[in-house]
Amino acid sequence: MKIVRFGDSALLVNFEQKINKAINNQVLLLYKQLQKVKEVTFLIPAYCSLTVGFSENTSFKTLSKQIEELNSKIQSKDLELNSKIIEIPVCYETPYALDMGEVKEKTGLNAQEIIKIHSQENYKVYMLGFVAGFAYLGSLPKQLFCPRKTEPRKEVLAGSVGLAGLQTGIYPANAPGGWQIIGRTPIPTFNPKADNPTLFKAGDAVKFKSISSSEFEEIETQVFSGKFNLEEYYG
Repeated sequence: MKIVRFGDSALLVNFEQKINKAINNQVLLLYKQLQKVKEVTFLIPAYCSLTVGFSENTSFKTLSKQIEELNSKIQSKDLELNSKIIEIPVCYETPYALDMGEVKEKTGLNAQEIIKIHSQENYKVYMLGFVAGFAYLGSLPKQLFCPRKTEPRKEVLAGSVGLAGLQTGIYPANAPGGWQIIGRTPIPTFNPKADNPTLFKAGDAVKFKSISSSEFEEIETQVFSGKFNLEEYYG
């Protein structure tokens, strides 16, 4: 672990720089410990680092020492977090699977194989970023490794499910993006009106469930009319 200055009132805690479940769990455990420190003003967990803001009531040196002490108390048995599993329905059919053809070409798999492999895993939420509520999920099975598009789209619709390398994710809002889109969910993953606006938090687990286009339309209609029980997801 290495701690470096990050401006006048923040620091950056760096762990080994690679995407790894145990390393990310260490980030999240330290994140939870620092939530209890009153001098900490904000925390931003990432794959293998943690940005920590602090008030004028402490200093870089004092807080660094405190972080080192907290981190030293984290034991290997603590690195397996109990994750909340969130099931997300996804339609992998046309017109939602914009890049299924390209993903088939890149992976050598057919559509049914891609859907089966993608929907049978539990994916860890490593971090949130890019746009509000965008969860970086991983890791994909190696069979689904697929590079980003060479030319990003100017707009990807909210709910679109994409692949990038060994990551998968859901666009929480309409936004530019270069991930390979293989489906879409009718469930909103970002709700600014909710007490907890983001459906996911770092450390959660996500499992995708394949649904038909008619099921997608039915859920989407219920969501727009307010009849769908979003509390089941945001509760």
